[in-house]
Amino acid sequence: MGLALLLPLAGCGTKTTADPLRAEVQQVLDRRAAALLAHDETAYGATGVRTQYTRLRALPLASWSYRITGLRRTSLGATADADLRYRVAGYDRAPVDAPRTLTLGRTADGRWYVTADRPGGRARQQLWDQGTVTAVRGARSLVLGTGRSPAALRRYARLADRAVPAVARAWGTDWSRRIVVLVPRSLSGMAALLGSPADGYRGIAAVTTGEAGGPGRAPADRVVINPEAYAVLRDVGRQVVLTHETTHVATRARTTAATPLWLSEGYADWIGYLGTGRAPAETAPELARAVRDGETPEALPADRDFGFTGEPGRLARAYEGGWLACRMIADRWGADRLGAFYRAVGAHGQRAGAVEDALRKVLGTTPRDFTARWREYVTARLGG
Repeated sequence: MGLALLLPLAGCGTKTTADPLRAEVQQVLDRRAAALLAHDETAYGATGVRTQYTRLRALPLASWSYRITGLRRTSLGATADADLRYRVAGYDRAPVDAPRTLTLGRTADGRWYVTADRPGGRARQQLWDQGTVTAVRGARSLVLGTGRSPAALRRYARLADRAVPAVARAWGTDWSRRIVVLVPRSLSGMAALLGSPADGYRGIAAVTTGEAGGPGRAPADRVVINPEAYAVLRDVGRQVVLTHETTHVATRARTTAATPLWLSEGYADWIGYLGTGRAPAETAPELARAVRDGETPEALPADRDFGFTGEPGRLARAYEGGWLACRMIADRWGADRLGAFYRAVGAHGQRAGAVEDALRKVLGTTPRDFTARWREYVTARLGG
C-alpha cells in the first residue's frame, strides 16, 4: 500500500533537468567506442587522440562501451570518470569492467574531444596502458603482449594450447577450454596489471586473475605472466606454470570462499605436474628438506602461508604441501574422487565445515584422519 501511494508523488515532484554537458561528452565516448569496434581510425581520430586506437587495434573485441559516472569542468575543458566495459571476442563470457578517467578539451566551435584516457583512481592498468598490444592466436589460446615479438608470443601460445587439453582431461569439460594470456614487458608491468607492488611477485612466474563477472556469471580470467621469473624456467617448468594457471581458469566457477588455498593451489599443481615424471622430492624440495630435518608439518597449510610477501621457503612448503595432499587423494581414492572432492568443497558456500563435510561425504574420512594420512604420505614420499 505504501508503495502505491509513493509512486504518484514521485511523478509529481520537482522536474529534473538533464545535464547537457554530460550528454555531449557521453555522445563523444559513444562515437569513440563505435569507431574502435568498426576499425575506423578516421572516425576515432575525430573524437580525440589516436594513441589508444593504435595500441588497441590488434585486440579482437566483441564489445566496448563507456558509461559516465562523474563529470567535472576544468579550466581546460572537462574530466570524466567512466566505467569501461569490454569483451574479448571468443573468450570473455561477461564484460570486463575497468574504471577510467578521461580528460577532454573543447574546440573553438564547441565540440568536445578526448585528450587522455587512463585508469581511474586506484584502478589497475590495462595492457594497452603499457604500450601497443600484439596479439597471437593459438588453437585454444589468445596471447596478448607489449614489447614482445609475435614469435616470442607464439611460444606462450604453444604452451597454452598444450595446457588446455591437459586440464580438460583431468578436470572435465565444463568450462570454456580457452584462455587469455597477458605478457607485459616487465615485472613492474605485471604488478601494474594486478594493482599490487612488484616485490610481491618477484619470484612468481604467473598469476591468474578473474577480471569480470557477477552473480551467476563465470569470470573473464587472465593469466598474467611475470616475464622475468618465467625466463629463468626450463621448458618443463614453463609448461607446468601454464598448466597450473589454466587449471585455475577451468576451476574458477567451482572455487569459492569455501575453498582453502591448499586445495586450489594443490590441485592446480597436481594437474600441472601430471605426466612430467618428476619425483616427489624433486617437485617438493623445501618440504623434503624439512622432513629430513625432522620438521614434518603438523597440519595442512593455512591460507596465510600462501602470502607472496612472506618468507619464500614458507610459501614453497605451502604449495608443496597442498600438492602432496591432492596427490595423496588421487593415489588413494582416485583422480575422479579428487575432482569430486574439489567440487564438493566449493559448493558448500562458506569456509566453516566445507572441508569436513566433503571429506566425510566424498572420501569417507575425517579431518583428523586425513591430516594423519597426509603426514604419513609426506614422510613416506619425501623422507628418503
